[in-house]
Amino acid sequence: MVEKNGEYLFIDGYNVINAWPELIEAKSVSLETARDKLVDIMADYAAQTGINVVVVFDAHNVEGGRGGRYHINGVEVVFTREGETADNYIEKTVSSLGMGNKIRVATSDWIEQQIVMGHGAIRLSARELRNEVMALAERRRQLEERKKLERQTLEERIDKKIWRLIMEHLKGGRM
Repeated sequence: MVEKNGEYLFIDGYNVINAWPELIEAKSVSLETARDKLVDIMADYAAQTGINVVVVFDAHNVEGGRGGRYHINGVEVVFTREGETADNYIEKTVSSLGMGNKIRVATSDWIEQQIVMGHGAIRLSARELRNEVMALAERRRQLEERKKLERQTLEERIDKKIWRLIMEHLKGGRM
């Protein structure tokens, strides 16, 4: 359940799935595959940023759909109930959280962007979210690469022939 404090990122799940090339490709396998991939990507994002991520999927056309709310790897995943769109859920939840929180909503639906901005949220297009996620992943990759280099010993970084000459010299041998 969404709490009333902190920083939030609400994502219109199907809107993002239909906008990101890697998710469109996953959707060609199955919609479930695309949903799982989006949630995995956003779980990594949430872990790195500390932002409360809520991914909302429409189930308003699912006859008898009761909806559901799940926590998967630190991400809240919401399936709306029959008759409720992701837009409706996001609007209602953003409004209930009030102006005291930093709230962003990722959707490329222009009308939805205008509505949530009226509730004090910041809009983010699906493409902007993808760029942010990719930039964060690249920064993490660079950091891991830097840490990997820092962990290497001098012996691991120097050419083997030069290392052998240094060791011979230190043991009293001649270069």
